[in-house]
Amino acid sequence: MADDFTYLTHEPTGPLGRYVAGIWYARGRLRAPAERIAPTGSAVLGLVLGAPIAQVARNGHGDGHVARTGFLLGPDDQPMLNRPLGETWCVGVVATPVGCATAFGVDPRALRGRLVGAEPWAAVRRELLGLDEPADMIAAVEETLRESVAVHEPALPRCTDAVEAAVAALVADPGRPVADVARALHLSHAHLDRGFRRVVGLSPGTFARVTRMRDLLASLDTGRPVGWGQVAAERGWYDQAHLIRHFRRHTGTTPAAYVAAYRAVYGDAPTEPGFAPVVNPVQDPVGGVA
Repeated sequence: MADDFTYLTHEPTGPLGRYVAGIWYARGRLRAPAERIAPTGSAVLGLVLGAPIAQVARNGHGDGHVARTGFLLGPDDQPMLNRPLGETWCVGVVATPVGCATAFGVDPRALRGRLVGAEPWAAVRRELLGLDEPADMIAAVEETLRESVAVHEPALPRCTDAVEAAVAALVADPGRPVADVARALHLSHAHLDRGFRRVVGLSPGTFARVTRMRDLLASLDTGRPVGWGQVAAERGWYDQAHLIRHFRRHTGTTPAAYVAAYRAVYGDAPTEPGFAPVVNPVQDPVGGVA
């Protein structure tokens, strides 16, 4: 992030924490003209309060959208290309893997790999524009989410508890075989797969790959040389080539290019993992969004 970029996060507690992983506030100008935002394994809502943001899902091959008031990004295993058309000013929500339907009122299966507008949240956006302090904006969004949960929680699928337990098992050990997780929950592999797709919007195997890659990105020190062969061996990939394939799908670029982009744009400054700067305009299809 740039030195004049404000990025604040809040993790809800209590019952809301089951469905909402975090509420965030972002304002400022990026140092790079665009960025690739790695997937979270869940749905993300953004309410745009400032300049529009040009976006393309699925690493430039999916839905194109100019977010003038907001966006809703579905669960995926590929990055979103993101180009602010001015100063970024946005308040957003990251759902938990099981939280899309309850927090946002949308079936995650319909959002898989999709990028759509946030029109149902227009009233909340208008409320935010009348507030001055980021903390007050976050609190207003949190209250709206509590209301949404009260409406949608009674309609949770019966399999939600089992899927939530599977999510916890895969977050704790992303390399654990899905069949082993299913056996521990006294479910067939097929039963777990169906329930997982219904509640999370991804297959359990895809979710595990996203989780493993998120763990890797969070552990990287982009200011130091990285031995990718050693990383692959230590973190359970078959070899370096296997790691590179998964890394490219998750971030839209190779491991070496990812680290080089961070160094070129941010140097040694602290950064958030998974927001890879796009430093080569030739590789930036976001500019084509109208």
